[in-house]
Amino acid sequence: MDLTIGPVAFFWTAERMRDFYRDLATSPARRVVIGEWVCSKRLPFWQHEIPGAVETLLAAGTEVALSTLALITLKRERRQTAELFAAGIPVEIADLGALKHLPEGAPFQVGPMVNVYNEGTLYWLARKGATRICLPPELPLDSVRVLAQAGREAGVAVEVWGHGRAPLAISGRCYHARLHDRAKDSCQFVCGEDPDGREVQTLDGKSFLTVNGVQTMGHAHTTVARQIRDLGEAGVSAIRISPQHGDFAAIIDIYDRALRGISPPGATLTALGAAMPGAAFADGFLAGAPGLRPAR
Repeated sequence: MDLTIGPVAFFWTAERMRDFYRDLATSPARRVVIGEWVCSKRLPFWQHEIPGAVETLLAAGTEVALSTLALITLKRERRQTAELFAAGIPVEIADLGALKHLPEGAPFQVGPMVNVYNEGTLYWLARKGATRICLPPELPLDSVRVLAQAGREAGVAVEVWGHGRAPLAISGRCYHARLHDRAKDSCQFVCGEDPDGREVQTLDGKSFLTVNGVQTMGHAHTTVARQIRDLGEAGVSAIRISPQHGDFAAIIDIYDRALRGISPPGATLTALGAAMPGAAFADGFLAGAPGLRPAR
């Protein structure tokens, strides 16, 4: 297995994006997915950084793909999607609606927001031209094994969500704006004040979810730190790490060491705790349990 870095889910400044992708060029990550997959209103603030980031990563020998939005609704969003397929770089779809703009016979990749829950869906996507699929994070290990086998039969690489707040839902409404008594169309980009999302608590004060503009995410960081060997034996080709603030280079290095067998599962989880003080880690989904089950 190797490492894939997913697209940035949060609203970061253009300067932060530039620095982030420059640093990734020297990381052990095999591939990087770039693009705005949460809210198209954010894209104009940093899209001018994408060509330079792609050029830097490709020059470093890193595979690059461009991501579509996870919810394509507006006319300009459909136009932007069509332009992605015309860019000459592999595209990862985050919404099945993006396939409408796929050139005949063109290959594509599939992100974790597309519900690939069974072999029939995987085979259908393979016939359409899918070459790589990152499975939704809520699948149990038994299902991952079946889909990894189906991927091998269909010639499709299968990834799993390896680290980060799990993307649970996408909405046409912006909860971040509503929290500040603003309409979505006049949000004033308040999500930028929470560069790793905003914590949501239950009525009794327990941390539960994270909101990120129109996206709902898990509160804990889903991790496969204890299941890396099982995933490798299942035939998974890569684990996906979701970008976050903090020492992201350290997080990449921790998983790289685990994949190379240098760090055992317990040490990997301990290292993550040291790199992310105060963070909660969960791995329930792979065990077929509630996703927020703490990783121990």
